[in-house]
Amino acid sequence: MSEVWQNLQISPSFARLGEPFSVPVLPEPLHEASLLALNTELLAEFGIADSEAVREAVTALFSGREAFDEYPPRAAVYSGHQFGVYVPQLGDGRALLYAEVLDKKGQRQQWQLKGGGKTPFSRMGDGRAVLRSTIREYLCSEAMHHLGIPTTRALCLLRSQEPVYREKPETGATMVRVSPTFLRFGNFQFFAHTGQHDALKTLLDFTVREHFADYLDEPDAGILLFADVVKRTADLIAQWQAFGFAHGVMNTDNMSILGLTIDYGPFGFLDAFEPHFICNHSDYHGRYAFDEQPTIAYWNLCRFAESLLPLLSKEALGAELEKFEPRIIDSYSKLMRSKLGLSTEQDDDRALSASLQKLMADNAADYTRSFRTLSHLQQAPRDCDRKFLDEFADRDAASQWLALWRQRLQRESNSDETRQQQMLAVNPKYILRNYLAQQAIAAAEQGDDEPFHRLYQLLRHPFDEQAENEHYADLPPDWGRHLDISCSS
Repeated sequence: MSEVWQNLQISPSFARLGEPFSVPVLPEPLHEASLLALNTELLAEFGIADSEAVREAVTALFSGREAFDEYPPRAAVYSGHQFGVYVPQLGDGRALLYAEVLDKKGQRQQWQLKGGGKTPFSRMGDGRAVLRSTIREYLCSEAMHHLGIPTTRALCLLRSQEPVYREKPETGATMVRVSPTFLRFGNFQFFAHTGQHDALKTLLDFTVREHFADYLDEPDAGILLFADVVKRTADLIAQWQAFGFAHGVMNTDNMSILGLTIDYGPFGFLDAFEPHFICNHSDYHGRYAFDEQPTIAYWNLCRFAESLLPLLSKEALGAELEKFEPRIIDSYSKLMRSKLGLSTEQDDDRALSASLQKLMADNAADYTRSFRTLSHLQQAPRDCDRKFLDEFADRDAASQWLALWRQRLQRESNSDETRQQQMLAVNPKYILRNYLAQQAIAAAEQGDDEPFHRLYQLLRHPFDEQAENEHYADLPPDWGRHLDISCSS
């Protein structure tokens, strides 16, 4: 093991629960692996500075050739509802918990290797990951982080000359994800549905102790935990909706106990505003369409509550579930007011926001560009109004909405300059559009990594004007408007 890791503070926690919560698994080395990306900013949070020796050590460790002696990799078991159908056993089929590490703040973070080979939970899969899916997850998880949306992080990405077979041979890859925990609703569902109620209580007590310690000494700690999960989930989905993000596979096994965005697959940011946007071409009935995400989040919370019924009061759980709808409405309303530059709350604000979204939907206007161009406008009409109006085919309708918005601004006390600064800080100029990700993937598969690195650097500063990167904010080309993205991506 490289000396690079000698000062790393390995701090097992979940691993100490042992079986039946997880099982040790030796990784299958990915041959001829090379480092494509290293998140030096994130690595520094663990006290490790970038160097050639560090890059060599990262490649050796996360290609599966090595593992931490004091921490054998583990795969966790869970179950879940996939597209509404309960699957009794899922689990980490291509992910391995490689270590639990203390960062410089003393907070424990889990390092999870994706693509490390078969586990007991791989079912018919090979446990591998491909370059296209790992690039998408690396870019999007970091893009979400810099947008301020709760998410897992990406530490590194390796590619291999060893092919991985999907519909066709593809470039094999591994990546490392970082999160305080990868516990999900499905972990609790597994032990509830298999009748292992002692193990369920152990898991609940562990989760309170490790991740909701403020409730540790409370007699109703389990209910307080559930209430917290309801709030975090509502706030997360509100942010997804406000930023125009569709997850694509909101199965219960993809719902984080901490309210984080996890398990990036066929995600998509909205281009032209389409309320019923479906980013997963396998979602034939639109269960996980953009406008269905709040409803599905509530449905998933109900399934999580059911898994806690052997331990907690049905009435108390139900009372907390009832708080989801007002919480997500309040959170979303606050976000939309900020996107519109409104610092006070008025009764007609929701109608103003809804009318803009209807205008965008009627005109297939770009979601991100519409809010960004609006951010530059002043309370009095100016020539720059045309940049906003140009986003809409029906300019007269857009002008009428603009007049309503300006009437609403008259009830605000902020100056144009203050409001514009606030709006530009919440309305990004750059998002990870699917066509941009596809361009980076296509280039990387041919050995050209520069488009990936340029895009990554761009997404680290989504709210900044970047003159040299202006073209990344352009509307998608025709070929990039309706890309098919599947779960296997």
